[in-house]
Amino acid sequence: MSRREPGRRLVLAGNVIADLVIEIPALPERGGDVIGSRTELTAGGGFNTLVAARRLGTEAVFAGLHGTGPYGDLVRESLAAEDIGTLLPVRKDGDTGFTVALVDGGGERTFVTSFGVDARLTEAEVARVAGRLRPGDLVQLSGYGLVMPVNGPLLSRFTTELPADITVCFDPAPLVADIPEQVIAPVLARTDWLSANAREARLMTGHKDPRTAATALRKRLTPGAGVLVRADKDGCWLAAPGESPVRVPGFPVRAVDSNGAGDAHVGAFLALLGQGHDPLTAARGANAAAAFAVTRRGPATAPGRAELVSFLGEDPLAERLFGAGPS
Repeated sequence: MSRREPGRRLVLAGNVIADLVIEIPALPERGGDVIGSRTELTAGGGFNTLVAARRLGTEAVFAGLHGTGPYGDLVRESLAAEDIGTLLPVRKDGDTGFTVALVDGGGERTFVTSFGVDARLTEAEVARVAGRLRPGDLVQLSGYGLVMPVNGPLLSRFTTELPADITVCFDPAPLVADIPEQVIAPVLARTDWLSANAREARLMTGHKDPRTAATALRKRLTPGAGVLVRADKDGCWLAAPGESPVRVPGFPVRAVDSNGAGDAHVGAFLALLGQGHDPLTAARGANAAAAFAVTRRGPATAPGRAELVSFLGEDPLAERLFGAGPS
């Protein structure tokens, strides 16, 4: 790791579950069927965000639930392989949940999720996580956690009670429209950075235009908070605290699998922000990390430092991010 790297951790207060990824030519019609061309079982969910941050040199910790069974074993083995720690012990009353991710011929993904013990958080577990946070930690929350009837209210209260020296990032996730207002409103009031894709931003604001949506989202947050609206190949829109939204261009690539690209963007952005970079530089670095990720098959394809430097080539961003180069 670089000697200039600060010690801020990324702590995922969300879910890491199993991903059953099936590549298909196109989604079938209702009641139809289609033959998959490739199938893979991997760790997914917030795992991709943690991996993206860890590979860029940020300490990353999973603060969610993991169960007993093949999916729980897969999650723990995958976290350990990436040098990512856990804050909670194994739950022995069931297995971790899973997602079926359908990746079509254009690289777009569609999900169906079935939760396990990860949906049954307790007050004691929330208190244990809160007690193990460090000053300066970056805490990542997902709408997947807030939409759950049990976890949602607990995580919402947990978020509102975090000290001011903790940076809260909220990714609303595809099910944001199903999160009860009494759960999401306190989270938005405590959010320092909100990162959403264009669809999620539209669901939260009613605006299709990502720039307009970014402006509207920031109005839902407290003064001093920032917003990112991810726009896939077009990069993202950044509404930094106190500044007008600006488009941060993407990096043109040939996408082969977009599964996990949004998570790679979030993880890279938080890692670079936590390493002391300004929001615009961090957003551009996140665009590069997400572009790299979609050129590889699999959900956890975020680049390491050397890979990102190679991807950027002669772009001055590489020097701004890593100085003389990664170590």
